[in-house]
Amino acid sequence: MKKLWAGRIQTDTNVLVNEFNESLSVDYRLYKQDIEGSMAHATMLGACQIISADDTTEILKGLKSILDDIDAGAIELDPELEDIHMNIESLLIERIGEPGRRLHTARSRNDQTLVDMRLYTMQETKAIKQLTVNFIEVLLNLADKHLHTIMPGYTHLQRAQPVTLAHYLMAYAEMFSRDIERLNDCFKRMDSCPLGAGALAATTYPIDREMTAKELGFSKITPNSLDAIGDRDFCIELLSALSIMMMHLSRMSEEVIFWCSWECAFAETDEAFSTGSSIMPQKKNPDVAELVRGKSGRVFGDLMAVLTVMKGLPLAYNKDMQEDKESVFDAIDTVKQCLSVFAPMIETMTFKTDNMRKAAAKGFLNATDCADYLVKKGLPFRDAYGVVGQLVRSCIEKDCTLESLSLNDYQSVCHTFDTDVYEFISLENCVNARKVPGGPAPEAVKVHIADMRQRLLSY
Repeated sequence: MKKLWAGRIQTDTNVLVNEFNESLSVDYRLYKQDIEGSMAHATMLGACQIISADDTTEILKGLKSILDDIDAGAIELDPELEDIHMNIESLLIERIGEPGRRLHTARSRNDQTLVDMRLYTMQETKAIKQLTVNFIEVLLNLADKHLHTIMPGYTHLQRAQPVTLAHYLMAYAEMFSRDIERLNDCFKRMDSCPLGAGALAATTYPIDREMTAKELGFSKITPNSLDAIGDRDFCIELLSALSIMMMHLSRMSEEVIFWCSWECAFAETDEAFSTGSSIMPQKKNPDVAELVRGKSGRVFGDLMAVLTVMKGLPLAYNKDMQEDKESVFDAIDTVKQCLSVFAPMIETMTFKTDNMRKAAAKGFLNATDCADYLVKKGLPFRDAYGVVGQLVRSCIEKDCTLESLSLNDYQSVCHTFDTDVYEFISLENCVNARKVPGGPAPEAVKVHIADMRQRLLSY
């Protein structure tokens, strides 16, 4: 097959170079965006009378037939033509002849590739946003059901203070909400049409770049041709946002794995989202959560790969940039797959609320509240802190809890204690009293859930 650049280079390309140079195995998935971009470009060329109306009609008809045939699996693409762009152009010339040779007027593969990537990442960003919204809705629905489910909150993975499962779930809802905001923000910088930037220095043809941008649904054009061709910031920014999202998924995966352990026993994954062991018949493993946790490193690697590719490149195009696609595609595929399986796994989990309540009753999670009780009676906080520390040590020695100490035990350390201390340090009061905005009290969490539902409408 004759190369499209034949002329300057007369010698056949070495077969090893062909194999090394080709990107069709990666960029074939851009065929719809490539045809869409070509159709918009041809329409603009015709409107600007750079090519004839008849040629425009033939090109559009030919491109539509190629799109239909690729969709139907009726076309076998040729790896010797290097990439999806050259395959489609060669097919067009083969089908419609001379008019097909006019399509590439006022265009380079450089701006062509970039318009494809921008269209693709915009489309996939919207899809990932929707998957994330769906997942947050799962979290909100679960939070609604568990407003009064008391469980331990942790610092250093040590039981710290009582919270609710709803409050815990809403913490993750906030993380994924920020992920959506990051996707929205980087979408703004994807939304610039590079067609017309040419190879690096635009074109001498009287094209209408704004028309092409409008045809393709972009809100603006790239303002500098050198930057347009040399830019992969929108890829790096997307990979960064996806890496942060995978970090959040990995953190929640760790919670699920911990909760499902026999040592913790706060939750159990549905059998449809669990696997067993080939040798240990009793096992029920949280493999989905573990795989999501592991795949976070894969997406981090995709980000590092593109950052490393770009870090030393001069303007404008360099062949190194061909390496952007595999990383971007891999990260997008990985995040979509993880969100698609993670949301129903969480939605179908069984939460062992009695075990959560029992765990919250141990570990002196109400010690801070006991100190606050004394503060409200007039003691300075540091003095109250010391008193409760003595009580906790006494409980450890007696293997009991603060709730089970007698009033004499309390008053032997500090006379300020009275019978109302028991109600004050009850787990329910410890949670319900924390009703400041952002706190775990059911009334505060209900407000948080309602606010999040409103935010989702704006995304």
